[in-house]
Amino acid sequence: MTQAVQEISRFGWFVFDRICEFGKFTKFVLDVLSRLATHPLRCLKWTLLGPQFYAVGVASIPVVAITGTFIGMILALEGFDQFAALGQESRLGSVINISVTKQIGPVLAAVMVAGRVGCALAAELGTMAVTEQLDAMRAMDADPLRILVAPRVIACIVMTPLLTIYSDLLGAWGAWFVTVQIYGVGSADYWYFTAMALDWTDPVSGLVKSVAFGAAIGFISCYKGFTCSAGASGVGRAATSAFVASFLAIILMNLVMAQFFGTVYELVNGKGAGLLR
Repeated sequence: MTQAVQEISRFGWFVFDRICEFGKFTKFVLDVLSRLATHPLRCLKWTLLGPQFYAVGVASIPVVAITGTFIGMILALEGFDQFAALGQESRLGSVINISVTKQIGPVLAAVMVAGRVGCALAAELGTMAVTEQLDAMRAMDADPLRILVAPRVIACIVMTPLLTIYSDLLGAWGAWFVTVQIYGVGSADYWYFTAMALDWTDPVSGLVKSVAFGAAIGFISCYKGFTCSAGASGVGRAATSAFVASFLAIILMNLVMAQFFGTVYELVNGKGAGLLR
């Protein structure tokens, strides 16, 4: 009985700690948004944004390019035999490109940004917190949220959709290369059926998701860095925790938003319309 009570108590404290942590994170997000709302020009100076755009976007192009290309190629390799067995190999590109633009492209681009950029942001800000550089900025009446956090969050929000577009295009090209150049499907058929099946809502929903993913990565990574515990081990834990939390947020947000966009599509086009695509 005593053991059971202790386990229940531990679980209760765990839940309470998570609720408190979420409250602190919410306050952190609201503080950053208040800076952006009250002093947008001071937060969005090019001298602050430019380096972050490069670090988040330009430096992430190689890993996103490789991931997007090979995912398209893998999907084509895995799906061709099944479509060929039904005599529908010319329609393979349409299925792959819908999947890439709606789900796979935004998620994988965001995961790559979380792994490459999110960990770096948490480690960078965590090091500044551990070495008391953030306290020194506050002592000099400089706002770390405005100078350090806001530009990084904006860079994640802006560059993640652009990287998603790049990943989608390369995913479509990778699938085209395998389907047309390796398996011999007509290039005109590949693009014709893709154009027939791909609706404008597919890439738009993917881009809306990528904006939300970028915001989650920026806020979570910066928060983990600001709340980093002391020592080198604390910085390492902050970086790891930033990626894990960002990844979980991306997966959960994708689930919720996929259901939301599916419901909206059915309301606009009629119930069951999504099953026909």
